Amino acid sequence: MSRNRRHRRKANAEVNLGFQIAPMIDVVFVILLFFIVQASDIQVENAHVTKLPGTVEPKDGVVTPDEIAVRIEDDGQVYLNDDPLDTTDSITPQGKLLPELASNLNQLRESSDASKSEVLVTIYANELAQYARVVDVLDALSRAKISNVSFQAGSPD
Repeated sequence: MSRNRRHRRKANAEVNLGFQIAPMIDVVFVILLFFIVQASDIQVENAHVTKLPGTVEPKDGVVTPDEIAVRIEDDGQVYLNDDPLDTTDSITPQGKLLPELASNLNQLRESSDASKSEVLVTIYANELAQYARVVDVLDALSRAKISNVSFQAGSPD
C-alpha cells in the first residue's frame, strides 16, 4: 500500500498540465469587449458649414456710441480722455462743481444727440482717489444729462 501511495504522488507531481489557452482567450475577449465599448463613446467630429461675414454694407446706418474716459487721479486731478480739466488748485464752491468737465460733457452730449448716437462714459478712479471727487464727477455727468456711466478701478490700460 505504501508503495502505491508513493507512486501516486509521483505521478501527480510528474503530470504536466501543459499550456492552458482557455484562460488566455477569456482575457483577450474581455479586453476586446472593453475596447469595443470604449469605441462607441468616441465622438466623431463633423464638418460645420459656417458662413463668414463679408463686406456687405448694412441697409440701416449702424450707430456706434461715443466712448469717453474720465480718469480721477489720487491728487484729485480729473482727466477727460487724457486732457486735464479743473485743476485741484481751484477747489472753490465753483471749482468743486467741475465747470470745465461739465461744459465739455454737455457739448459731447449735444453733438451725440445731433448725430443720433449714445454717449458712454467710463470713470477710472485710482485706489487712493477721494470719494468726494468721484461724486463731483458724477454730479457733472448728471448736469450734462449723461446716464450711461460705468466704473472701472485703476487706469485705462
